[in-house]
Amino acid sequence: MLFAWLVLALVPAAAVAQIPSAPTVSADSVYGSVIPANGTQPTAAVLPLSLDEAIRRGLAHNLQIALSEANRHAASGEGLVAIGFLMPTITWQAERSRNQINLEAEGFRPSTFASFPPNFLPPGAIANFQPLVTVNEVEAKATLHQTLFDLRSFDLYRAAKQEIHGVDYAYFAAQGNVLQVVADSYLLALADQANVANAEGLLATNAELQRQANLELQAGTIAKLDALRARVQFQQQQQVVIAQQDAFEKAKVALNREIGLAADQPIELTDATPYADLAVMPLDAALRLAYKNRQEYLRLQAELRSAQLQAHAARYERLPTLTFEGNYGLTGVVGGLYHGTFLAQGTLHIPLFKEAQFRGDRDVADAQTAEAMAQLANFRTQIEAQIRDSMLDVSATKQLVTVARSNVNLARASLSDATVRFKNGIDNDLPVVEAQSSLAAAQTQLVTSLYRYDEAKLSLARATGVIATQYRAYLGPAVPQAGSGGHSLRSIQAPAEDNQPQGQ
Repeated sequence: MLFAWLVLALVPAAAVAQIPSAPTVSADSVYGSVIPANGTQPTAAVLPLSLDEAIRRGLAHNLQIALSEANRHAASGEGLVAIGFLMPTITWQAERSRNQINLEAEGFRPSTFASFPPNFLPPGAIANFQPLVTVNEVEAKATLHQTLFDLRSFDLYRAAKQEIHGVDYAYFAAQGNVLQVVADSYLLALADQANVANAEGLLATNAELQRQANLELQAGTIAKLDALRARVQFQQQQQVVIAQQDAFEKAKVALNREIGLAADQPIELTDATPYADLAVMPLDAALRLAYKNRQEYLRLQAELRSAQLQAHAARYERLPTLTFEGNYGLTGVVGGLYHGTFLAQGTLHIPLFKEAQFRGDRDVADAQTAEAMAQLANFRTQIEAQIRDSMLDVSATKQLVTVARSNVNLARASLSDATVRFKNGIDNDLPVVEAQSSLAAAQTQLVTSLYRYDEAKLSLARATGVIATQYRAYLGPAVPQAGSGGHSLRSIQAPAEDNQPQGQ
């Protein structure tokens, strides 16, 4: 809006159409990526991918970053166009023309010569007078134009600079969005990978139980129903493994798309699920941190300053403007003499009888200022709501992780006891099947709780505006995978208290 106003005030109408409009950035663009035409083709080799590397690739190739960067370039170009019309301009012009002039149309007729003094013109010139003459004219000149006093245009330029700052803040906000989405996708893929590992572990247990059931059936120590139940449980667990593997592969495809890798590029997640207890800072400290670092908040502040400067510019429309224009060059006829010509003029422009336009521009600018102030006030309360929600989520999910860990331990102990009773012939395999189902549900809940806990910590880092620099402190240290296979949640342990981040 401001760029269009500034350009309309400073440039001719023919030049307005040459100024490109800034592209818009869709919220869905964060889930896409840009792969260069000469980019790396997918290979059969598995690409090791850590969380930090995934984020680096996302910031380099994500579609939202590319669109935001294009938006920055467009805004910077429009700012240069705006300042260009406030600075002195020098142009050079040279032209040659062939002109046919009707002297009679200009007032030179044979009867006109009678009014001339005697012998002013040779008698032959009067007798041979031709009303139509052809002149080959050459003109070359340099022209200088400079605005000397125009407060309205100057404030509009200052407002344009604030809008450029706002575009820069939007770019950095897009980086925060991409970082959060890529990290969330990586953590989700880790959760799916853990579910696959847990499902495969239960499948191996079911296979052993099925083997033992078949041996006991052959020995006649159990009923055929028990062996059949063991086989059904094994096949059902096979279905679970297939479903979990499908979800894991889809999660990797989504992650590849967000970070600029081909969808069929094999990747190996080299980090384990991070875990660290987060000592959340007090609300007032978190709010101060957010008001200082949230790029969206800083962008709205820049837009408010821009709107205020536009309102000042609207009031300056009543003031006179002073411009200087001059040129110097040569003018002559081909084959004749050339003479130097020059022009030096100052123009004082005083607007009169434009009260409707002045009041209309002022009302529009005041409305834009009020709108910007309302948006800033709303976002300020929105930041507080986001921080409060994230703190509640962090607290709740941390408790869920603790309960889920206890449930896994209890379910594992129950399964071990039921398995021993089955092997010793004390009970049939029905308690084993039930214990396996309980363990599967507990493991899935633990995986989900860990993912939700990390997701809540990322949201808190995003809400306070420090996700770009402190996401590792919120999530916890990276843990390399042991080997190329999936990891089990049995190995995930909480770090020592000395390693816990203090809310940063």
